[in-house]
Amino acid sequence: MKIPMGKLPLSIMAIIICTLALTILIFAEDLTSITGFQLKSCSRKLTITNSKVMEKENTTEEDDDFIDEDKINFDPNECRIEKGRWIFNGSAEPFYTDKSCPYLDNQVTCLKNGRQDSEYLQWEWQPDDCILPRFNAADLLQKLREKRLMFVGDSLQRQQWQSLVCMVESVLPSDKKSMKLDQSLSVFKAEDYNATIEFYWAPFLVQSNSDETIIAESKERILRVDSIHKHAQNWVGVDILVFNSYVWWMNGHRMKALWGSFENGEEGYEELEAVVVYRMAIKTWANWIDSSLNKSSTRIFFGTASPTHMKSADWNQENGTHCHDERRPVMRPGYWGSGADKRMMEVVSGIVGRMKVPVTFINITQLSQYRKDGHVSVYTEPQAGNITAEEQVVSDRYVDCIHWCLPGVPDTWNQILYAYL
Repeated sequence: MKIPMGKLPLSIMAIIICTLALTILIFAEDLTSITGFQLKSCSRKLTITNSKVMEKENTTEEDDDFIDEDKINFDPNECRIEKGRWIFNGSAEPFYTDKSCPYLDNQVTCLKNGRQDSEYLQWEWQPDDCILPRFNAADLLQKLREKRLMFVGDSLQRQQWQSLVCMVESVLPSDKKSMKLDQSLSVFKAEDYNATIEFYWAPFLVQSNSDETIIAESKERILRVDSIHKHAQNWVGVDILVFNSYVWWMNGHRMKALWGSFENGEEGYEELEAVVVYRMAIKTWANWIDSSLNKSSTRIFFGTASPTHMKSADWNQENGTHCHDERRPVMRPGYWGSGADKRMMEVVSGIVGRMKVPVTFINITQLSQYRKDGHVSVYTEPQAGNITAEEQVVSDRYVDCIHWCLPGVPDTWNQILYAYL
């Protein structure tokens, strides 16, 4: 039987098409092995990143600002925030200053407290595979219209809260904003937006005997690991919750865990490894979130560990003293010092991964690891007594390598939060 010209049977046509496809695939694989270039779908993040590099090389000076960062469609699912580097921008200006914003604690206003260098304010975080949108205070306030945003945690979380308040307050008329400070709950309100940015003090998330009156001696702190209601009742009805709990757990001691009420006394506690008690507390927090919050109306964020820089040997500065007088970030990719405990972070990621309510991580640990230059150091409130500058530098007690100067690194954390929102 003759096959009519131009009319091949479907089976023969299929064989021809498959053969051609296989030939193309083999050619593509050979191309990959030779050049290292892989054929895959182009995402917007790669197009933006690559185009920005090409523009730098191929356009005139007038075209340098071709990419409008305000219009970038940021996709957190396609961007690994922690992968990137700090880029020095000599023309960068902070979103606020420690003189322009009236809501900063004196403890963290480093320039006002005598720090002479200001280069730490001009480092910008640049992820490898995406571009963070430029922070826009008016846009954020619009997103927060008729909403409550609350930070929950310790003094580092309070810093992030103060940072965000300072980043938005300057666009509001003086008679259209207010601040109410309290021991447990502090509230900044943007009147025209009926929006609040709040901070709730709960350093362990669960209840402890160091919640109201801080117990300076960490060995004396006792955690009621199965109780969270006293704090959590203040979180009900909040639209956006940003949690953090890390640095208070890193005291180097075993921790005292108690089951039952403090009203029955503080006896009967058990001393356990910090990571074990941490797991109990985070499970209590996660169970409350899953059982008490409406995932369709509440957004939950959890900030990863804010690293400390107490050991200058971590960055090969054997003769250095903590973070004092550090002027530049660590530039070694993937640097990880002793100030962030991966075991604690794995506890959170493991528990959050099993939750019913979705939780978004604000992954600030790796990018903050590099910033040994951004801490308060000795540029804090004057110390009581006749303490000389030299005594401050050599003493663990007076060099603060935990908290950050404001403005400073926490502003970048809020730029990331803004991108997610």
